[in-house]
Amino acid sequence: MKDYWIWDPSVIKGEDGRYHMFASRWSKQYGFGNWVTNSEVVRAISDTAEGPYEFVEVVLPARGKQYFDGCTTHNPRIVKNGDYYVLYYFGNNYDESNPSFTENVWESGLGQKAWMHKRIGMAYSKSIAGPWKRVDQPILNPRKGEWDASITSNPSPVVLPNGKVYLVYKSSPVNYNPPLLLGAAQADSFLGPYRRLSDKPIFSFHTDQNHENDVEDPFVWYNGQQFELIMKDRYGKICGEEGGGIHAYSKDGIDWHLSKSVKAYSKTIQWDDGTTSHQANFERPFLLFENGKPTHLFAATGDGSEPYQFERTWNMVIPIKSI
Repeated sequence: MKDYWIWDPSVIKGEDGRYHMFASRWSKQYGFGNWVTNSEVVRAISDTAEGPYEFVEVVLPARGKQYFDGCTTHNPRIVKNGDYYVLYYFGNNYDESNPSFTENVWESGLGQKAWMHKRIGMAYSKSIAGPWKRVDQPILNPRKGEWDASITSNPSPVVLPNGKVYLVYKSSPVNYNPPLLLGAAQADSFLGPYRRLSDKPIFSFHTDQNHENDVEDPFVWYNGQQFELIMKDRYGKICGEEGGGIHAYSKDGIDWHLSKSVKAYSKTIQWDDGTTSHQANFERPFLLFENGKPTHLFAATGDGSEPYQFERTWNMVIPIKSI
């Protein structure tokens, strides 16, 4: 979208047979860093998984600072659970005035304050077109004094065959500084309550001397026998490429193992005309499954000289060869 920063692809086939992308956007009158203060979740439609996707509506607008998600909605993930479409996201609010277009929120401190208010929320609807019922309280809150004391964000839900929901989320012990860690929760119904499956993070690669060995942006699925996951290697110390992807698997969703071929994807992209490019960012990976098999990999990316220095951003789709 010419006038907006775009991020966070999540796609599902609706009851109309078309493909619906839920994504984040915020005005380009702000800097890219205002994802934390001004983002809203939107929906776009395409007749094919490859797109192009056309904007339809704002799904989760700002709804007032009396709500935990009153200022910002971001990180959407859409799933089908029984008769309902269920949309997970994080929301936040802040006491300060909305930033001006010229304010650098990370220099003024507003970005850090908004970051610390990130909480996972959920909305649901019987139709992909809504109306959406947003819960008024977070479905998962931080725990004081624990590894996830700061926030809850980056939700990655899996609807299990029995209807239960397995949910991976991101947090940290103190604040926005490394290490960022991932945890797991589960609920008998998408309405909750969501309970931690472990008091410890499910992934922890850092040491006391090196906090920068960490991960984020999980995408989790269940293949009928075990859980699988791809996630972003923030500093490249696990898969060998900064911002590249890691693959892991687990029988129970608690005890995870890195795959022997640990690298799941690269920021070096091959285009359909045979050319390649190395993207400054390749984030928020999302796999579209059809008939039980992954068919397309989506990710948030952009044109820029270095990470987060964008001229424009978009949600990319890469068809996956079947084997």
